[in-house]
Amino acid sequence: MSWTKYQLFLAGLMLTTGSINTLSAKWADMFSAAGCRGDPEHNFSHPFLQAVGMFLGEFSCLAVFYILLCYDRRSPEPKMNAGQSFNPLLFLPPAMCDMTATSIMYVALSMTSASSFQMLRGAVIIFTGLLSVAFLGRRLLTSQWLGIVITILGLVIVGFADFFSGNKDEHKISDVITGDLLIIMAQVIVSVQMVLEEKFVYKHDVHPLRAVGTEGFFGFFVLSLLLIPMYFIHVGDFSGNPRQVLEDALDAFCQIGHQPLIMLALLGNTVSIAFFNFAGISVTKEISATTRMVLDSLRTLVIWVVSLALGWEQFLGLQVLGFLVLLLGTALYNGLHRPVMARIPCCAGMVNEEESSPGERERLLDEGRVEAGNES
Repeated sequence: MSWTKYQLFLAGLMLTTGSINTLSAKWADMFSAAGCRGDPEHNFSHPFLQAVGMFLGEFSCLAVFYILLCYDRRSPEPKMNAGQSFNPLLFLPPAMCDMTATSIMYVALSMTSASSFQMLRGAVIIFTGLLSVAFLGRRLLTSQWLGIVITILGLVIVGFADFFSGNKDEHKISDVITGDLLIIMAQVIVSVQMVLEEKFVYKHDVHPLRAVGTEGFFGFFVLSLLLIPMYFIHVGDFSGNPRQVLEDALDAFCQIGHQPLIMLALLGNTVSIAFFNFAGISVTKEISATTRMVLDSLRTLVIWVVSLALGWEQFLGLQVLGFLVLLLGTALYNGLHRPVMARIPCCAGMVNEEESSPGERERLLDEGRVEAGNES
């Protein structure tokens, strides 16, 4: 069945805004400008402030939800399911996980390449799968265990690619490896967030846009308050700002004043995450969750190609191999191999056996919400 123009628009919007989200965050990291108090020109290194902007974008999904709800209720035949009433504090624990993971990933993005950043985020299926078995009582299929093993292999390959390229670009090898490890560590926290949502949130039938917006509200509010103590916490050389504190928001605003293009990059990050969440949820509803997973994998490819075209990183054959292996692992874990195997007579029986398994499909990745981001 062919896609409608609206479905094509949604798929294109998700792919475009998802790619812009990571690329704009990386673009902001590449700027340098003078700071406050006559500080010399230095890199724009403000990951926590960038995370606040991302949560502002997620928070805006709450406004989109109420606008759509009001528009739907004015129609002769309302179709939108607003979901049942719930305690918003249910979203506080997963929102804190999201806030922590997003902040760590933005720190990591300033240390490594945009393509490696996006590829290594695939590690989330490893920890989500393991935690779902331990805390949700899931039974993973053989193909899902195989997908996890292949994903681990892909992560190792991408790590080696970064190791061999670390001395050839703007990042030191120690920064690159640290950044890669931080990304993988952040995926552990993201997987905890997903399990918390699965166990305590999804059973309340909350509209996805409302869920993302509520988490965005908590993330934006809490992290904005945390910027105050971060201004006084000295971390030495780990910080990229002249005062060597955890986050210097005033320095960030001064740099934006000296280099307005930084604001354009930050706005690109904030606006894109809002549209990406909306498009992702709409793709799941209008097309399928499988299509959403495929588009998210293509997003990694787009980010890698654009980064190469802009000269932000060098072409590495090992990284291509790592991406393909990660793609295979993700496809196996999410069951994307089944339509292909079902067309092969000798494999059709294996597909039917998997589909009848008690642990068949679980809604752990990309169903009903968007990662941060994730994107981050």
